[in-house]
Amino acid sequence: MKKHGSNSFFVVGEGVLEFDRDGVATKRRPRTVEELRRFRFSRLGPEGTPLDEETRIALATAMTADVPQPDSANPPVPAGFTYLGQFVDHDLTMDRTESQLGDDVNLGDLVQGRSPALDLDSVYGRGPEDRDHRVFYARDGVKLKVGTTSPVAFPDERVNVALEGFDLPRFGGAGVTGADRRKPLIPDTRNDENLAVAQTHLAFIRFHNRVVDELALRGLTGRRLFAAAREQVVRHYQWVLRTDFLPRIVDPAIVDDVFANGRRFFEAPGRGQSPHGLQPTMPLEFSVAAYRLGHSMIRGAYQWNRVFNTAGPGGVATLFLLFVFTGTSGNFDPGSRLPDLDNPNSGTLDTLPTNWIADFRRLYDFTEADRPDLAPPTADGGNLTKRLDSLVVNPLTQLPAGTFDGRGTAFPEIQRNLAFRNLARADMVRLAGGQQMAELLGVEPLSAEQILVGDRGASLDSLTDAQKAAVTTATPLWLYILREAEFHGGLLGPVGGRIVAEVFHRAIEGSHTSIVREPSWRPAFGPDAQTFRMTDLLLFAFEGKADLLNPLGD
Repeated sequence: MKKHGSNSFFVVGEGVLEFDRDGVATKRRPRTVEELRRFRFSRLGPEGTPLDEETRIALATAMTADVPQPDSANPPVPAGFTYLGQFVDHDLTMDRTESQLGDDVNLGDLVQGRSPALDLDSVYGRGPEDRDHRVFYARDGVKLKVGTTSPVAFPDERVNVALEGFDLPRFGGAGVTGADRRKPLIPDTRNDENLAVAQTHLAFIRFHNRVVDELALRGLTGRRLFAAAREQVVRHYQWVLRTDFLPRIVDPAIVDDVFANGRRFFEAPGRGQSPHGLQPTMPLEFSVAAYRLGHSMIRGAYQWNRVFNTAGPGGVATLFLLFVFTGTSGNFDPGSRLPDLDNPNSGTLDTLPTNWIADFRRLYDFTEADRPDLAPPTADGGNLTKRLDSLVVNPLTQLPAGTFDGRGTAFPEIQRNLAFRNLARADMVRLAGGQQMAELLGVEPLSAEQILVGDRGASLDSLTDAQKAAVTTATPLWLYILREAEFHGGLLGPVGGRIVAEVFHRAIEGSHTSIVREPSWRPAFGPDAQTFRMTDLLLFAFEGKADLLNPLGD
C-alpha cells in the first residue's frame, strides 16, 4: 500500500481485489504469503452500487469547477493541518512488510507491519538496527538524518547559501540519474510528493532529534536512548492528533464521545473485532472516502515565505510549484514556471533550493501558543485551509504523474483529476454509498435536495436528470461525507466524523506505543501537562527560534 494508486487490496474476509488500468476488477483467494504479509483492509459497511463512468466524470468535473472557494471559518483552520493530515494518511497506510518478502522477521514485527497504526513508521521505518533502513539514520544510530538545501541566486544573497537541516536527506551522489539523486532517504517517499508534506516530515525528524538531545541529558545512550526517544515522540504525536488535529476537522462532540466511551461500530468490543484479532485493519470506507476529506482543504496557492508570496519577488507559491520542489513528484527546477514533471530526470538541482524553505509562521498560528512574535509579517501573510466541503481546487485536475506513480506510462487525461480518481477507486472496490452508511450508523441520511444543492459547495446543475437520480439514490460516500460537512459548519458530521474518529482511535489503540491503552500518560514537552499542539511540536523541534522556523526572514 505504499503507492497512492494501489491496484489491489487484500480485504479480510473477501480476498484480494485486483484491478487493471481500466478499472476492471477480479477477486481471488489470497495466497498464504499474502495472508501473512499484505496490508489488511476490511469493510465497515455493505458493498455499494457503482456509478457509470460518464456520471463519475460529470461529478468530478462539477467538484473541481474553477470557482471561488471560501476559507475555513468558525474557527479558521491554519493551512498546515492539511498537510499534517496527509502525513498522517501515509503513516496509517505505510506497509512495512512490503520490502520484507524474502527476509526473516519476527511475528510481532510482521503483524504490526501489515496493520494500520499511528506509530510514525513512515519516519522510523524498521529502525536503525535494520540492514535496509539504517540508511535513514545518522552514524550514531540514534538520530535521523537531515538534508542540506542548494544555494540559489534569486532573489538575493541571503538565499545563496546551503543550509543544513532544512531539506529531507537525499541519496545524492549515490544516485546515477537525477531522479535517483533526488530520492529522499525516508521510509515513505510519498512524504516528498509535495513540499508542504515534505517540510512536515522534516519537522518530525527535527522533533525526534531534539527529543534525543533532551533525553541524552538524563544519561540515556545507544539503543535505550533511541527507544525512549521514539516512544516519547510517538506519544506526543498521538496527543497532537487527539487534541489538536481531530477536533479541527471532526465535530468535537463525536471525537470526545469516541475517546471517552470507546468505539461503537469499527472493530468495537463485541462487534466485529474478533475476526481481525488484536491488530487493526483499515476500513475501505475510511481509506477510499472519509479520510480523503483533506483534498477539499487544499489551497490553489500559498503565501509560502518572504520570497514566494503575493507581494514577494517570486510571486505566490502555486500548488503546482509545491509539486515541483520535491524529489518524488518534481525536479527542483528553479528555472522554469512550467517544468516537465513527467520527466523525472529533468531539472538542474538535486536538493531543495534554499529560497523554498517553509516559513512555518504562515502555516500555523503560533499566537495560539502565546507567541505573538511568531505571527506572519502581514495581516494576510498566513494561510487557512479551504472550507471542508464538496469543492476541490481546480489545479487538482492536473496532477503530476509522479503523484500516482504514472511517470513513463500512458493514461487518459481524466486520470489526472483527483476527484475522478477518488470516485473511480470507490467504485472499483464497490464502496458503500452514503445512505447505506447512514443506515448502518443509525443516523438520519441527507435528503435528495441536500445532496443535489448542498450548502455553498459543488453545483450539480450540469448533471443530467438520470445522473442526478443515480447520485441521489446511491451517493458516492466521499461526496456524501463532504456534503454532510457543509451542513455541519465545515466539520465532518455523524457519518464522516464517526468513521474518522473511530479509525483514529483504533489505530492509536493498535500502535505498539499507545496513549489510548495508557490513558494516564501526559505530554512533557508542551506548556503544561495537558497541552501539546502542533505549534508546540514545532516550537520544540525548532528550539522556539524565529530564525529556524523562518530562516529566510521577513
